[in-house]
Amino acid sequence: MNLWVDNSCRPPDGWVWAQTSSGAIDALCFGMVERLSLGDELGGDDTTRPVIRWMRENSVWPKDIRVHCANRVCAEWLIGMIDRYRK
Repeated sequence: MNLWVDNSCRPPDGWVWAQTSSGAIDALCFGMVERLSLGDELGGDDTTRPVIRWMRENSVWPKDIRVHCANRVCAEWLIGMIDRYRK
């Protein structure tokens, strides 16, 4: 499964759309996500940071993880966390 995590940018064809961090975590729980693409801000106080933390705590890392966040600072944080904790 391809999982697109963003609340405002629609996913490309062939991607499942999670618009909240809890929705993304629910999808990741099934262990079927092979490709993951992360935005950052998901509306209100919700971001994709809890998704990264959950993946770290549960050792769940899809084969292909991308960051499509337009905010450079947020994108660097996400990429840094993925590079630091992914094994």
